[in-house]
Amino acid sequence: MDGPQAPQVRSLDARSLRGLAHPLRMQLLDALRFGGPATASQLAEKLGESSGATSYHLRQLATHGFVEDAPDRGKGRERWWKAVHQGLRFDEALLSDADPAVRGAADMYLHQIATTQTQDLSTWLGNRASWPAEWNRVWDMSSATLRLTPELTHELIEKMHALIDTYRDRAATEDDADVAQVRLHTHAFPIVTD
Repeated sequence: MDGPQAPQVRSLDARSLRGLAHPLRMQLLDALRFGGPATASQLAEKLGESSGATSYHLRQLATHGFVEDAPDRGKGRERWWKAVHQGLRFDEALLSDADPAVRGAADMYLHQIATTQTQDLSTWLGNRASWPAEWNRVWDMSSATLRLTPELTHELIEKMHALIDTYRDRAATEDDADVAQVRLHTHAFPIVTD
């Protein structure tokens, strides 16, 4: 194999979006993507849900190809699940789909992403003191307001994503004591000014 593999990213279409656009399903998928394989009971405990609810929604995610069995983990009747993809790609055309159910699912999906990102940041701020000093010196919560055209905004977004991708290849090994999953959120949107 030549060099590191690009992360496997799934593009959402109308059908798969409708299968994913549910707050608990999105939480389950994130838990598996970022925490690794788990059982419905483990996920229920982690997310404060019933194992019946997590089992049902995991099966729905499997039907739409987001999760699958992790048979190397299971013992006996224990069913382990794992995420199929490392990331998702959203097509803004879903927001203008002819089907109102698709538009509604797209809107719900985006609002849930925004809520999750806000919760991620809030959790960091609440737990920051429990992290070593090295991590408390390198976190960031900044914003910038620029005057840009749509074309320049697109260029900036592409460059930010390309820069982030260059760090995927530089990631430390799992056995490095200083390794942590670092969440990066990027937002770019126009605002109304007076």
